[in-house]
Amino acid sequence: NEERCFQIGYLFLQKLCTELKIDAICRKISKRHKYTYDLGAILTDLIYARILSPSSRLSSFSYCKTLLEPPKYELPNVYRALSVMAEESDLIQEELYKNSNFVHPRNKKVLYYDCTNYYFEIEQEDELRRYGKSKEHRPNPIVTMGLFMDADGIPLAFDIFPGNQNEQTTLKPLESKVIKDFGCSEFIFCSDAGLGSRANRRFNSLANRSYVITQSLKKMRKEDREIALKPTQFKKPGFDKWIDISTLDESAPEVYETIYYKEVPVVNGNMDETVIVTYSPKYKAYQKRIREQQISRAMKMIEQPGRKRKSKNQNDPARFIKTTNVTNDGEIAEKKVCELDSDKIRDEEKYDGFYAVITNLEGDIGGILKINRQRWEIEENFRIMKTDFEARPVYVRREDRIKAHFLICYISLLVYRLLEKKVGNNYTCNEILSTLRSMQVTLLSKESGYIPSYRRTDLTDDLHKAFGFHTDYEFISKSAMRSIIKSTKTEEGKK
Repeated sequence: NEERCFQIGYLFLQKLCTELKIDAICRKISKRHKYTYDLGAILTDLIYARILSPSSRLSSFSYCKTLLEPPKYELPNVYRALSVMAEESDLIQEELYKNSNFVHPRNKKVLYYDCTNYYFEIEQEDELRRYGKSKEHRPNPIVTMGLFMDADGIPLAFDIFPGNQNEQTTLKPLESKVIKDFGCSEFIFCSDAGLGSRANRRFNSLANRSYVITQSLKKMRKEDREIALKPTQFKKPGFDKWIDISTLDESAPEVYETIYYKEVPVVNGNMDETVIVTYSPKYKAYQKRIREQQISRAMKMIEQPGRKRKSKNQNDPARFIKTTNVTNDGEIAEKKVCELDSDKIRDEEKYDGFYAVITNLEGDIGGILKINRQRWEIEENFRIMKTDFEARPVYVRREDRIKAHFLICYISLLVYRLLEKKVGNNYTCNEILSTLRSMQVTLLSKESGYIPSYRRTDLTDDLHKAFGFHTDYEFISKSAMRSIIKSTKTEEGKK
């Protein structure tokens, strides 16, 4: 019953947690609460477990026993600490933002915002977990998470809301907190069309703020939409000559790879805005290819017996199926005939290759479009939390512990993103996580030391170089390992 194999991938995460001064944050919290356990040790261990072996709190506690430095606290302390974390969530986020500037200077010129939701495997809803529109189309109660991200893809702040709350109403309270507590007063707000309501755009046109928001062409006023889709008066980036996109030879490689644009001024009440419409032959070919596959699946559905259900999902092939009731001569009963909806297909074809954003900015069109193209990173953040950190399903029930769970997922994402920056953004999420999770050492004897039990790669070399210590020597004495551990608990440049 003696453990000889230990996980050491957490040492890189521990170094980042030290640089983020999580212990100092927890000491500040300790002055406001009465507890005897080590909150800093519990919080950091839960972060390591969420990144390296995501699971329930009980499983995380068991996993932490395999770390080179096992826990010195008890499992009940973990659950008590969750309540404190939930209560101090705003303070923790604020302090982490300030401290993270010393790890990687935050680029707050552009702030991205988006929402997602998380399901719970329960049937009875409560004040927080409510029935709402699930992103995964699950019939379970959900909670909504709103997340702010800076221009470098690093999370800035988050909050959670009842699952039945309109996502558009989640922006203002969280953004107000970012403006007040984080000192981010002047920035460009970027989001998708679902969160770009008129009220949210107006809010982000105040106090030197501005916005770039995805615009649905289908939801524009008819006269504005006709101007936007008209093939004339487009421009090529860097040129002032008008282009009629209907005359383009889209088989030419240069044309195929170019994105053309036009500006359409619009007036919404007392708000002067500009819709920037882009046209891409490459994007047109992609949309056409996807739709042809969906039409092929719709035809197979027509050939199959049974009822053809119309779906509200914009990517469901069933939207191309039209059902008509017919009555044969001499027959009383009606018969339903299913066929392809040619009008629906032609209507969608009109928008192939087109994309639009609405903004109150003026000037550099290329810069505005570049801001919007970076929105994929916030979706990537949600994917990492949901898939790689297994933020769902949630194994806790109490509201305060649910909030603490998402706080741990958020801090884990922050730590991971900073680690990505440390190694130069040269590796995928899967490469980084699989490497960290595989990094172990084996204790030869209690008197001697350790040997690494993992494969050395370019990534492990870059990790050691970036963090200033090495665990890849053929043999590491116990005293050398103690020095490594000490270095991960000491801020850079300090003793």
